[in-house]
Amino acid sequence: MASVKLNKDKFDISSLEMDKLTPRQIVEALDKYIIGQTKAKRSVAIAIRNRVRRRKVSKEFHDEIYPKNIIMIGPTGCGKTEIARRLSRLAKAPFVKVEATRFTEVGYVGRDVESMIRDLMNSSMTLVQKEFQENMEDKASKNVRERLLDLLLPSTASQNKDSDNKQANIIKKGISTTGSNIQKGMDIAREQLEASNLNKTKEEERSVKAREMIAKKLDKKELEDKEVEIETKSNTMPMIQVMTGGPSMEDIDMHMQNMLGDFLPKKSKKRRIKIEEARQILMEEELERLIDADKLREEATRRVEQMGIVFIDEIDKICGRNTNSSGTDVSREGVQRDLLPIVEGATVNTRHGAVKTDHILFIAAGAFHSTTPADLIPELQGRFPIRVELNKLSEADFRQILTGPRNSLVRQSKELLATEGVKLDFTEDGTAEIARFAFEINEKTENIGARRLHTLIEHILDETSFEAPDLPPEKRKVKINKEFVRKSLADIVKDKDLSRYIL
Repeated sequence: MASVKLNKDKFDISSLEMDKLTPRQIVEALDKYIIGQTKAKRSVAIAIRNRVRRRKVSKEFHDEIYPKNIIMIGPTGCGKTEIARRLSRLAKAPFVKVEATRFTEVGYVGRDVESMIRDLMNSSMTLVQKEFQENMEDKASKNVRERLLDLLLPSTASQNKDSDNKQANIIKKGISTTGSNIQKGMDIAREQLEASNLNKTKEEERSVKAREMIAKKLDKKELEDKEVEIETKSNTMPMIQVMTGGPSMEDIDMHMQNMLGDFLPKKSKKRRIKIEEARQILMEEELERLIDADKLREEATRRVEQMGIVFIDEIDKICGRNTNSSGTDVSREGVQRDLLPIVEGATVNTRHGAVKTDHILFIAAGAFHSTTPADLIPELQGRFPIRVELNKLSEADFRQILTGPRNSLVRQSKELLATEGVKLDFTEDGTAEIARFAFEINEKTENIGARRLHTLIEHILDETSFEAPDLPPEKRKVKINKEFVRKSLADIVKDKDLSRYIL
């Protein structure tokens, strides 16, 4: 198998083919955005690679090989969600993140577990539609260009049609005016036609030149403010809401609206708008016309069934079987039992068609402070054979998170304030001090992992962000060193109760 060499400076996971990535290379790709948690990365890398392997086995075993679902155990903010999200982007797979606490047992008011598959299918439709549109973008752009030219200047074809009509009238008039002398009438008509054809040729040349001139201006975006009249279509659909209680009522409401939208006729409306806006509207119309809706739906369904990833967060919140027979405790085990057939393999009806869940990869995650995965019902435990424990972030991890990943908070802050002409300079001792504060506050208060850094950075840059547009040139370079960090956080750190609330 061909090996893919990763350039750490220029490596872009979106440009690589998933089938050519080994588990080691998948981990290296995830390392660009997530610090540490090697065990979890290895587990998800193997799970994704197994999908590639499954596609290459014989048909006899193809449907017999099921994904090995994963449970990630670790405190909030340690990278569980980010691993799953980056993995889906790497695999170019449909992905949806849901919270287990949003679901309730069948018979109670709330969302049912099947809604996660409907959300996954919607995600897949969006993903595939975007790819189809990118493939058709050049052709659609050419069509839009011609349509705009027709709106600004009639096409040669329409002018030729008018000219042909004039010629027919000339022949008819020539014959009718000469009475019984047909030959004389034909001679007169021939002379007039020759003159007409000469004028027609000149008109065509002028029309072509005028169209070319307008096309050049259109390509250079010099006519964006000019108004044209276009015809748009919209559904005349009444608003209907389902007022009865029960699970997934919002999904039923949405489906009814979509069904009515398909059956009811579309109403045409003429609008006079600027070319800049007309270009976007016409582009959407052309892309919709060029894309085969059936192929789009088939490809989206295939990706969900073969490549879909569902990330179930806070699964520990539906653990535990208390003796209390009232309230949400009744629903906890019920949600697990409703979740079981989806994870095992079932067929879920969506607005885009039926979806089989047999080969969808499920990744569950939870802190499990007061519970363990063993508190899940035995049947559900068996459907999550791989369990990975993520490490608590250390002070060194915080330092690396601040500057290491491509989307690090330091880089984000620099880019944001650079738009105001402000240059931020994070010194090494400054980032080390931020990391120390984050680690200590997590130890003393609630441990929210890397999310603590977001709050600290925002508070440290609060005054700079507010004053940035009004800063004089000599103050547009701000050094974030150890002293700056301590001064920014001094008042809050002194008040422990306040630090619990703000940080």
